[in-house]
Amino acid sequence: MAAGIRKDAFHYDDWAKDLAPSTELRRWYSHEEAHFREFRARYRAELESDFGQEAIARVQKLAHGRPLVLLTATRDLEHSHAEVLAEFLRESDS
Repeated sequence: MAAGIRKDAFHYDDWAKDLAPSTELRRWYSHEEAHFREFRARYRAELESDFGQEAIARVQKLAHGRPLVLLTATRDLEHSHAEVLAEFLRESDS
């Protein structure tokens, strides 16, 4: 998706805010690359929680076996929650 497209101008099936890192975790991480390893572990723990598993099951059900598309506004994808989430979804799908 090209940069600069507004959320309201893009059609999507679900805006899964419940799969985002908690506000507390996001603020702690603050996109500090040195914190990424710990951020990744903490975010994965959130995804593994009952709440995270319910959110993942809901999104996977909505997908009906079709590929999921994750969108993000981050500039550093390699050190973002989107990359961790994509990895987690790939693992849970196998």
